[in-house]
Amino acid sequence: MNKRQTQILELLTQNKKIEVTKLSELLGVSQVTIRKDLDALAESGMLVREHGYATLNKSDDMNIRLAYHYEQKQEVAKKAVESIQHGETIMIESGSCCALVALEIAKTKKDVTLITNSAFIADYIRKHTAIKIILLGGEYQHESQVMVGPMMRKCAESFFVDKLFIGTDGFSVETGFTGNDYMRCEAVKDMARQASKVMIVTESDKFHQKGISSLIDLKQVTCIYTDQGIPQEIEEYFKEKHIQVEKV
Repeated sequence: MNKRQTQILELLTQNKKIEVTKLSELLGVSQVTIRKDLDALAESGMLVREHGYATLNKSDDMNIRLAYHYEQKQEVAKKAVESIQHGETIMIESGSCCALVALEIAKTKKDVTLITNSAFIADYIRKHTAIKIILLGGEYQHESQVMVGPMMRKCAESFFVDKLFIGTDGFSVETGFTGNDYMRCEAVKDMARQASKVMIVTESDKFHQKGISSLIDLKQVTCIYTDQGIPQEIEEYFKEKHIQVEKV
């Protein structure tokens, strides 16, 4: 995926739906070039082509979610991994930021055991053999490739880990951290019980959104890794709650 195609996805993230003529104007290239980019992105499943315009694919496919704000998420992931020491046992829940955290761990850390309920993450980093990967069992969610449910909880209870990394679908002072899938939110709660520290990794856009289900008790969160776009009032709120905020 080239830089212009990434820009197209960013614009679609902001606008949900955008015309070919508008994309051509904003990006300073011909409509023919834009149509070729849209065809390539549609073929990969990242967007849906309609006559004269395009919309985002609403699928929960991880490859699609990884493409949005990729560079931003990558920088957040690198910052988060700085907290991990060689030899630690790490648990990681599903999500695009979490996948990039796992990849950075696999690339830069040694003798780390990584436990996850994400089949996608286990496959995403399988070529990096310096770390040990444990995949938790459970009910399989096809699109997100995540294990959830009572069996996943039972598997997670077998481990005690140094850190748990999780993403979020939204946050507000009134609701706390929230997710869009009840079963995955319950999986996060189950995994958090087994962790000494819980770290949240997310792009700042999520602080302007709200999920449908409670994700985790704020008292369990040790640190939040995000970018400079986090609203100042939200950052101050976290500091009042003695939660560390690390920005890139």
